[in-house]
Amino acid sequence: MNLIQAGSFLTLHYRLAGPDGGDVINTFADKPATLTLGTGELSPAIEARLIGLAEGTRSQFELAAGEAFGDRNPELLQRVRLSLLRELGDPDEQYSVGDVVQFPTPDGQGSYAGVVREVSGDALLFDFNHPLAGQPVSFEVQVIGVL
Repeated sequence: MNLIQAGSFLTLHYRLAGPDGGDVINTFADKPATLTLGTGELSPAIEARLIGLAEGTRSQFELAAGEAFGDRNPELLQRVRLSLLRELGDPDEQYSVGDVVQFPTPDGQGSYAGVVREVSGDALLFDFNHPLAGQPVSFEVQVIGVL
């Protein structure tokens, strides 16, 4: 029987639920996910809970506030001038609280997201924390295959 180890290639169903119990991700009703442990597809805390599980295992575990996605960091709340957003993006874009905006990484090879928390005159307040940072989460998994 194959056990999950660091670097294992996995086929699994999983469900990640937020503090209200609502699904954030749920693959049980669709195709299973395939991923490699250690590539950042799951948080390190969740990956650590998977190590040692065998094929065929179905398990559920709770992660304390901040354990899965870190604590909220007030330094990740940042104001961005509306003029800069218009210069770098769509000059006609209208922004509202709750909008998710993609920003390029400094090297241009990837992107990261910020959520608009406040619109005030000539600037927007963005929250670059993970949406579940500082929150307890529940993780349910059914391990289908381990390579």
